Amino acid sequence: MPVVSSVSIKRLPNGHDMPLPAYQTEHSAGLDLSAAVETEVILAPGAHAIIPTGFAIALPPGFEGQVRPRSGLAAKNGVTVLNAPGTIDADYRGEVGVILINHGKQPFTITRGLRIAQLVVAPVRTIMWEEKDNLEDTARGAGGFGSTGVTHKN
Repeated sequence: MPVVSSVSIKRLPNGHDMPLPAYQTEHSAGLDLSAAVETEVILAPGAHAIIPTGFAIALPPGFEGQVRPRSGLAAKNGVTVLNAPGTIDADYRGEVGVILINHGKQPFTITRGLRIAQLVVAPVRTIMWEEKDNLEDTARGAGGFGSTGVTHKN
């Protein structure tokens, strides 16, 4: 995969021996994030915690970091990113943390180096609001939650 941009990353003291976020396959969209916990964190069913990663990044303007769940943790253990996707703004310089929640039925143990989430770096656009008295009509109109139905229309 061609590298389209470089991003500055700073290893923090709690991440001194941690791997940098990395793509696991040639065409992976996300870089895996590892837990930089000093001691085990046990997430009881229904509990959540902010898990440190041991690094900070400096995304270029016009980009964001999206912290997303790892599908294997979700499918096998019911553990996911609580605010999925979490957003890392281009002007944030603190430690990247991952808010994990255990939706499973068993306690889940987070150990140092466990791959807990993935980071997708994506372009963003900023907007300017243009206040109007009326909005253009569409076929959907003001139809909200569930208004398009639940089955496919032929």
